[in-house]
Amino acid sequence: MTILLDETHDPARRSFVESANLPGCDFPIQNLPFGAFRAAPDGRPRVGVAIGDQILDVSAAAAVFDGLAAAAAQACSAPFLNPLMAMGPQARSALRLELSRRLSADGDGDMRLRPFLTPMARVEMSMPVAFRNFTDFFASIFHATNAGRLFRPDSPLSPNHKYVPVAYHSRASSVCISGTPVRRPSGQRKGSDGAPSLAPSRHLDFELELGTFVGIASELGRGVAISEAANTIFGHCLLNDWSARDIQAWESQPLGPFLGKNFATTISPWVVTAEALAPFHTAAFARPEGDPAPLPHLDDGKDRAEGGLDITLEAYLLTEAMRREGSPPYRLTQSAFSRMYWTQAHMIAHHTSNGCNLEIGDLMGSGTVSGPEPSSWASLLELTARGTNPIALPNGETRTFIEDGDEIILHGFCEKPGRARIGFGECRALLLPAA
Repeated sequence: MTILLDETHDPARRSFVESANLPGCDFPIQNLPFGAFRAAPDGRPRVGVAIGDQILDVSAAAAVFDGLAAAAAQACSAPFLNPLMAMGPQARSALRLELSRRLSADGDGDMRLRPFLTPMARVEMSMPVAFRNFTDFFASIFHATNAGRLFRPDSPLSPNHKYVPVAYHSRASSVCISGTPVRRPSGQRKGSDGAPSLAPSRHLDFELELGTFVGIASELGRGVAISEAANTIFGHCLLNDWSARDIQAWESQPLGPFLGKNFATTISPWVVTAEALAPFHTAAFARPEGDPAPLPHLDDGKDRAEGGLDITLEAYLLTEAMRREGSPPYRLTQSAFSRMYWTQAHMIAHHTSNGCNLEIGDLMGSGTVSGPEPSSWASLLELTARGTNPIALPNGETRTFIEDGDEIILHGFCEKPGRARIGFGECRALLLPAA
């Protein structure tokens, strides 16, 4: 299903929820992301839609809607988005259209929705999607080169990186919702004498990524054509791929990440739909002259023309001392998702090219979204040159890697002239000491 721009993308549309109309709001009426929430600590989670600083309880308002939109709203009584995903993109689009019309401030607005609105500050967000599979990619040529140079100065980029969207299968069970503390992991790390020991990681890092949720399952034994790959995407979230660099460096010989990665991944609670991001598609990253052309299963004219996404991604650090002082978080990096070497269609097409099947709700991480400039490097591994170049914070503190009591906060947004700004909310987690 090709997503066409329609009235839901109209930048002039405003909501009767006044907070949705404020400049810089992440959740204007043009966004309408989905998430799972509970209004009471002992309550059952259900699916809501963010509008300004409010959450609409979608299933409670189902009687207000008609036809396919009403059926889609009823599916939102579940604690996860999976039943809505299973109804397909047409149902999702029908619900989005009705939500946009009835939350609007013009003649289509429906004040019957007001009783089903709850301030975000009064609810607890929970995992939006139930999934068994999590694949993390390595799709930035800049991150791959920067990281490789720190470990292999003479040959920083592996020979296959410009041919293959490299990935590894990560751990779904340790993916946590924003706000869940992360405990410093222990693992084997190599000592100065060359002998390994089991101890808490000293080089804990973040990775600024975009997460993608699959909304259409594929058949075991059959690949998804790249021309159809983008149509399988339900939506996106922010993703922090926590990384213990000292553990990772020792164990990733000869295989890939294991204990250095699988202890925690943090995602944001709101899933911004593919429809909401339709105005922000752009050309895929232009490969430098001399780079190999993608193999046929990874080559598609439409994906070259509009397979990129113009998303700005940021990571902030808030230390324990900064919290005590009332200081704002310090921005570590700002990067652009449009600079990723591989598109999401590339990732899906290659993931399934051997017959591996995708399930509804599968999560895929983009890999660290680093750009070419130092200000856009999206991990402390890069920003501090593996800990040899400390970052000076405004309050006089320094950091090489993340310390106990530090909080990492991710933000993301899309904006361009003539379009409403679309935000992703926050993805944040506090680091606790090792157990």
